Amino acid sequence: MLLGVMLYRFAPHRGQPQGLYHQVPLGLGKFLFWVGIPLSIVGFMRRADLSGNLYLAPVVAWVAILLGLLCSRLWIGADRLPWPRPTQGSFSLASMLGNTGYIGYPVVLLLPQLGVSVFGWALFYDALGTLLGSYGLGAILAAEMGGQPRAAVPRPWLTRLRAVSQNPIILAFALGLWLQSIALPTWLDQGLYQLAWAIVVLSLVLMGLRIQQLSSWQHLHRATVAVVIKMLVLPLAVGLGLTLLGVDGPPRLVMTLQAGMPCAFSNLVLAEAYDLDRDLSVTCVGLSSAVLLLTLPLWLWAFAGE
Repeated sequence: MLLGVMLYRFAPHRGQPQGLYHQVPLGLGKFLFWVGIPLSIVGFMRRADLSGNLYLAPVVAWVAILLGLLCSRLWIGADRLPWPRPTQGSFSLASMLGNTGYIGYPVVLLLPQLGVSVFGWALFYDALGTLLGSYGLGAILAAEMGGQPRAAVPRPWLTRLRAVSQNPIILAFALGLWLQSIALPTWLDQGLYQLAWAIVVLSLVLMGLRIQQLSSWQHLHRATVAVVIKMLVLPLAVGLGLTLLGVDGPPRLVMTLQAGMPCAFSNLVLAEAYDLDRDLSVTCVGLSSAVLLLTLPLWLWAFAGE
């Protein structure tokens, strides 16, 4: 991530809208979305342990998403200040949805307490939880709260919900499950695995590039509340809830970390598509990405043990 920050800082011609300064993050993001992340999912799934109660991961993801929505609505209702509907939408999305892909995958894969063997928990949490929540429930909420007249957006969330089935992450998820039982040539299997690790590095570089592109820091007070809900309340509730249910060890830590990931970049996509409060969404993404450096050690200390 620091490399991405430095590349952005020292990039030539930063003032030109169409320069490499803008084109490289855009191109890298498209490559990772359509090719890189799907290939890494397939590569890591061949070595991940997909046995056990993996179905629990998307259930926990949806519980966390709905809890984030509930907390955001309770805060909005208790606040005496006026809340425009687009601002309400951005606030709720920031409180609900985390970056369990671009940041969540590398965190789980690189931590010595976790690694490739428990990658399946992170994958099920993201693919069947966050991804569906973003472009399913998230899109429905954005359509209801958006600033555009409803006639101008005739149920576009149905289109986005249908598009989830064509998302490359979902397709890679299905392909990885199918390939798990197929013996591949050693060179191909090892090549996929090495490529998957290279994609992890590129994902972190892209995060550094994108963080540097965030230029709006308005609505800091509301953004702080949303980040507290997303990165403190939700992971604490998930960690304690799983402990009470008797879930411990790496699975508990993976789901706690995924629940505490920074606000999702998909929130910016939804804010643009449905005319929500983009400034608030941008502020939440930037603030939460910085806060991760403080919360990550906290969850490791609290939930890494048996």
